[in-house]
Amino acid sequence: MTRRLGSGSLVIATHNAGKLKEISALLEPYGVKCISAGSLGLPEPAETGTTFVENALIKARAAAEASGMAALADDSGLSVDALEGRPGVYTADWAERQWFEGKPGRDWYMAMGKVEGMLQQLGPDTDRNAAFHCVLALAWPDGEHAIYEGKCPGSLTWPPRGKLGFGYDPVFVPTGRGQTFAEIDPEEKHAISHRADAFAKLVAKQFGS
Repeated sequence: MTRRLGSGSLVIATHNAGKLKEISALLEPYGVKCISAGSLGLPEPAETGTTFVENALIKARAAAEASGMAALADDSGLSVDALEGRPGVYTADWAERQWFEGKPGRDWYMAMGKVEGMLQQLGPDTDRNAAFHCVLALAWPDGEHAIYEGKCPGSLTWPPRGKLGFGYDPVFVPTGRGQTFAEIDPEEKHAISHRADAFAKLVAKQFGS
């Protein structure tokens, strides 16, 4: 039987205030108080894994060991079938500007363009199926852990459409929809997203009857 969290405090392995707020809202109904790794002054570990599971576990275990509390981490990204699963764990890295591309930071339009350019090189009949993935890793200080994986299948379109999303959302059309993630109302998107799928599985195991 899966080890259960119960009510109490949980470290969220992030330094991102927006992500902390989102996860806190999801877990608040179950009596869980979320504390960010950033607010505890915990360092961010190097994400050296080659899969979403490995990177999520690296972050969760580091936060649990450093804080002495249960910790939750997520790792997510886009995989494109025709590109053998890329960008995958390097989803955000593809948006990083190189020294010759301007000021430091992330350029998501550039990242979307990289994916589209690679697909176009493969020819007009190339499979454009893709999926967003989210892995949630829950770790305890004694080393025990649990993994919950979520997925949202879809396909890629070009040019980008919509201004409501972020990252690769403007080119991703979820299966069964005609709009990109960046054209769908945010609440509707969150209900069908890869993160929602992963959290539903976590809640069912951790707080279900």
